[in-house]
Amino acid sequence: DVVETQEHYESRWRSIRIMYLTMFLSSLGFSIVIMSVWPYLQKIDPTADASFLGWIIASYSIGQMVASPLFGLWSNYRPRREPLVVSSAISIAANCLYAYVHVPHSHNKYYMLTARALVGFGAGNVAAVRSYIAGATSLTERTSAMANTSACQAIGFILGPVFQTCFTLIGEEGITWKLVVLQLNMYTAPVLFGALLGVINIILIFAIFREHRVDDAGRQCKSVNFEGEESGVLDQDTAGNIDHVAVVAINFLFFVILFVFAVFETIATPLTMDMYSWTRKEAVFYNGIILCVVGIESVIVFMVVKTLSKKTGERAILHGGLLIILVGFFILLPWGKKLPNIQWEEIKNNSIPRTASTEMLIPFWSLQAMQLPSNHTVEPVGCPVTQSWCLNTPMIYLAQYISSDILIGLGYPVCNVMSYTLYSKILGPKPQGVYMGWLTASGSGARILGPVFVSQVYTHRGPRWAFSLICGVVVVSLLILEIVYKRLIAFSVRYGKMQE
Repeated sequence: DVVETQEHYESRWRSIRIMYLTMFLSSLGFSIVIMSVWPYLQKIDPTADASFLGWIIASYSIGQMVASPLFGLWSNYRPRREPLVVSSAISIAANCLYAYVHVPHSHNKYYMLTARALVGFGAGNVAAVRSYIAGATSLTERTSAMANTSACQAIGFILGPVFQTCFTLIGEEGITWKLVVLQLNMYTAPVLFGALLGVINIILIFAIFREHRVDDAGRQCKSVNFEGEESGVLDQDTAGNIDHVAVVAINFLFFVILFVFAVFETIATPLTMDMYSWTRKEAVFYNGIILCVVGIESVIVFMVVKTLSKKTGERAILHGGLLIILVGFFILLPWGKKLPNIQWEEIKNNSIPRTASTEMLIPFWSLQAMQLPSNHTVEPVGCPVTQSWCLNTPMIYLAQYISSDILIGLGYPVCNVMSYTLYSKILGPKPQGVYMGWLTASGSGARILGPVFVSQVYTHRGPRWAFSLICGVVVVSLLILEIVYKRLIAFSVRYGKMQE
């Protein structure tokens, strides 16, 4: 029996590759300005502080969290080209708005906040992208396709800062086009480049993208995501209920995976500044290199996991990925005896009372190190004494930190791909737009809550409490995975249409 014609196969995979590009551009829209947001914000609106920067960074995830279920619902009932084009158009308009946030005479920071939230809203199309890929691939193709999708997303995150670095050659002043009041500089060029890529993406969606759907065995089917005459075969294939216990479990596991990775990204700079007495410039530079290496490691893992899953199955790999993440955060717990260097600035400026109790808490050698010349101009480094845990918590050695980065960079992509793959297989031939929207929204929520959680716990309780709680969360997720392990099977397997 002919499963599908060669023409249909080639058209189907051309459409899937357009979805890869769309996923790449969604992540690029986030990362291409991430390093320049703070200096640009300070330049256009001196009233903005670091706390407002946090809202601007979070606004992307908030926009994506709101939009994902909406675009997912839209893609269930209408041709997917509609939400894909509209979401891309929103991202293009938002990037253009970002390029003009310097023009108003006041409230510039709020215009920037709106622009970034709209970029995130446009990135909500990942729900439609993943639901299309799930419906356009057979069970045997899906793990590879989902891995490629995640790899394109990761490459977008990696290349964003690279493009930003290239655009710094234009400089802060750049070129001004007075006719349209446009400043082309190191802050606006990246978003305008992103807008140009968005236009190209829309053209490709119209020119190449086509609606395709195959069943779990790879047989060509009529699309179920918009009005049309579904065949009797389709009704038979979609008969049966989705296992909502498994769906909720995967949503929770995905939330945990994105939560711990958001914690890992957020804590890198303050942790290394506190533990290794790195300056702000050194912390950004060294951690940038580390995150770039982790990103490359993740892309390699995405490629390897496609082959490995065929031998062991997705559930076992997800279990292994969570265990690797657990070990990665367990290694970060302070185990030694050496205390970090104490930042002397606060004591020298008398921002902390010099009481008998503080004199007893701070070792004599630390006090000696704090006696620097009064005319110094060096940036204060070390663990701030305002964080009381600095006085009694052992430092985390650099070898621990690097080992943890490697392990988390290995475990995260494994869990990411397996979550999406299992989720799409559990949903089966049902329209997946809304469900994929909720999964994306849970990941966006995790990226919002993760930085808030770690900034509060780390500042007030230190790394021992922060990483112990993360280990506890991962252990709970492993227990839930054990409980629902046998339910995490493909829809067709669950109803006896295919063998596992």
